[in-house]
Amino acid sequence: MTPQRILVIGGSGFLGSHVVRKLAAAGTFVRVPTRNRERVKAELILLPTADVVRADVHDAGTLRALVANTDAVINLVGVLDGRHDGFQRNHVELPMRIVAACRDAGVKRLVHVSSLGAAADAPSDYQRSKARGEAEVASAAQYGIATTVFRPSVIFGRGDSFLSLFARLARTFPLLPLGCAGARFQPVYVDDVARSIVVSLDDPETFGQRYDLCGPTAYTLRELVEYVCLALGVDRTIVALPDSLAWLQATVLEHLPGRLMTRDNVLSMKVDNVCACDFPDRFGFAPTALEAIAPTYLAERTPRSRYRGFRYRAGR
Repeated sequence: MTPQRILVIGGSGFLGSHVVRKLAAAGTFVRVPTRNRERVKAELILLPTADVVRADVHDAGTLRALVANTDAVINLVGVLDGRHDGFQRNHVELPMRIVAACRDAGVKRLVHVSSLGAAADAPSDYQRSKARGEAEVASAAQYGIATTVFRPSVIFGRGDSFLSLFARLARTFPLLPLGCAGARFQPVYVDDVARSIVVSLDDPETFGQRYDLCGPTAYTLRELVEYVCLALGVDRTIVALPDSLAWLQATVLEHLPGRLMTRDNVLSMKVDNVCACDFPDRFGFAPTALEAIAPTYLAERTPRSRYRGFRYRAGR
């Protein structure tokens, strides 16, 4: 049976907003909890079948009330900041509470987004906490809850925090010192991840499965930064830092506002973030190439893109 009432935890975030829009476009009722309703993208609040509510999903009682009277739960919560037990609280304890709330409410469908590279013996706290969260979700099977876990590589798209970050740096600095320049990634388009999640909801073949999601091409971090510079039309010098300086750079940056890099990020890049298999055939489409999407949003603030805007407004 196709779920008609879905709770999307983390639905106000980057990936979440895409998932919510797809569900709403299909006429599905979607409940989206957020701690700050005023900061939610306006288009989500205006969606006719979306109910954006102010709520703290870490409160067990509040979570139970949110899960009640829903057919399925999608958990998209993930953080990159491990301070104040952030990894444990968001990646381990929250999935545990979601499973308990689904059990108590009789909800039989749970979709969970983890991360490529999650493993109990992974080098970073982030990856290990994601693995523990997957284990909590797997425990739902004993309560008759059908689960599906997605493990995407880094996600790109308009509003991302990956390529857009390097674009901001490249616009500002002529020299880009780059730690872990040889680390490998296989970025996946946000719309492809959202589409896979939505398709899986009522597909019994996905129940109990775990899917790694990657784009069609793997790149080193240096290649990605070079591509960003090319898309921006800027010439920047990229300096690959040795491990010792990459660690020092991260140590400094994690104590500055914005925390552009942390030592845990460096540790996570010790393992290549690439898929061992192709994009799952189950979802019926091929993944989108980064080169087909990234230029449409990376170059929006360049002189060339402004010139295109002038031409458009002039009707030429």
